[in-house]
Amino acid sequence: MKQRSVFLISMLAFGYAFFYIPIVSMIFFSFNNSRLATVWGGFSTRWYGRLLENDQILKAAWLSLQIAALSATFATILGAMAGMALARFSRFRGRTLFSGLVSAPLIMPEVITGLSLLLFFVYMQQYFGWPQGRGMTTITIAHTTFSLSYVAVIVHSRIVSMDQSLEEAAMDLGSKPLRVLIDITLPIIAPALLAGWLLAFTLSLDDVVIANFTNGPGTTTLPLYIWGKVKLGVTPDINALATIMIAVVGVGVTIAGIVMHRTEKQRQRDIQAAIAANK
Repeated sequence: MKQRSVFLISMLAFGYAFFYIPIVSMIFFSFNNSRLATVWGGFSTRWYGRLLENDQILKAAWLSLQIAALSATFATILGAMAGMALARFSRFRGRTLFSGLVSAPLIMPEVITGLSLLLFFVYMQQYFGWPQGRGMTTITIAHTTFSLSYVAVIVHSRIVSMDQSLEEAAMDLGSKPLRVLIDITLPIIAPALLAGWLLAFTLSLDDVVIANFTNGPGTTTLPLYIWGKVKLGVTPDINALATIMIAVVGVGVTIAGIVMHRTEKQRQRDIQAAIAANK
């Protein structure tokens, strides 16, 4: 039994080391004074200063943040609607097809998704004159298309596991369906909506393949910019840029975790207060 515990701990430590040692080394070398990314030349923060002076990086970062925020918002709205439909309507004509269409982007290779969206946009432009070329609009639509599936899965699992008696009690007391949705359902699934938004935002901010198919001249996202720079060799400024991205994502996830924890605690207190008031 003891040997098994040692083996499991060793495998766990190996797994963490495999994933996080490269990240830690990248952060370490982002403070490298040398122009070579893998040769330590002393501590320096000059590469972070270089990033603020690079207009291409700033423009690509701002474009990526705009696309990620828009696509995450649209994906959360559409994915929540899809997840609620699958959770609440167990039987309707075309449910199997609808479920398959929602889940398809989860298993579809990104190359196929990107190519099909590219052809779709080309045909739309030829026959309807929209969109006019490829750019921010096409990338946003593409990212919304594949990320809404993740939101739908998260929202669907949350709605299935929630206590429907709360909604039934509200309707028994005279609340309209829309009022029940606003006052009961949405506050309960708010952590799932926030988690889905963050996941969609991260997926959009991280995407290279689909953005490469659907972007156009002058619309280079930050991942595409990094990919183009890495082809010529990794430099310390790329390490600094990646470190900033890790820091931003880490802070965002921490804040979201705190908000979700407080929301869940408040919800539990409200339920206990309601139960105590009805006794």
